[in-house]
Amino acid sequence: MSWADRAMGIILGNKIPIRGPAQRDGLRKSGALARDVLLKTAERVKVGVTTGEIDRYAAAEIAARGATSAFLGYRGFKGNICISINEEIVHGIGGSRVIEDGDIVSIDIGVHYQGWVGDNALTVPVGKVDKETLRLLAATEEALHVAIGHARDGEMLGTLCHSVEAHVIQYGFSVVREFVGHGVGRKLHEEPQVPNFGEIGARPRLKAGMSLAIEPMVNLGSPNSRVLSDGWTAVTTDKKPSAHYEHMVLVTEDEPEVLTWRERMFPGGVASIG
Repeated sequence: MSWADRAMGIILGNKIPIRGPAQRDGLRKSGALARDVLLKTAERVKVGVTTGEIDRYAAAEIAARGATSAFLGYRGFKGNICISINEEIVHGIGGSRVIEDGDIVSIDIGVHYQGWVGDNALTVPVGKVDKETLRLLAATEEALHVAIGHARDGEMLGTLCHSVEAHVIQYGFSVVREFVGHGVGRKLHEEPQVPNFGEIGARPRLKAGMSLAIEPMVNLGSPNSRVLSDGWTAVTTDKKPSAHYEHMVLVTEDEPEVLTWRERMFPGGVASIG
């Protein structure tokens, strides 16, 4: 490890960055900003609004806070945020599509702020959404918090990843395997990859100072997906709905710290849906 690495408080163990106290503060600020933009943007999701209008609103909110989009231009991505409806899993690009009653709309916000990335997502039900789809949303959010509970110093990443799939399959849902969570910090995507499936006890071992973007992507039906002709939007092959919830989480010497903390949409979990 170089002197510069020591000065930055970053230790690379198995290529996974470990953040020191000052770097953790940077992550907290970027995470809180991304959370605030996500919640404000989610309020704009209503019947009759286009996905392009949502994208432009989020872009203005990001700019007003002195940040920039972490998605715009990333490998050629053309949106300021990812906005995905119903069978669209992730990476949808805002445009002319109009949000309708009964839709579910996944909003994923990533920002660059003072040298750090903030990243989080949620799925918004619009109007009268059928009960089984609401159960999908509740189970996905619930699985996210189950996984967060494993984001502890000394825990194995495989156990965290396994917990997501183990939780949702009990309700008959499936996890997407082609797209995964990831480490997050100076860059949008860092080591390690954080899939929503895995083996209990599989390495690497989590260490205090690691920052993870944990993001269950859960389908009502088949786990299979494909990417549309725009080269980005991933959809379910059976055209059934998909839900997406994400938090940035810091592994600490104590309890997991959710850097994008917000009130849960379904605090009672699946049981509250009936």
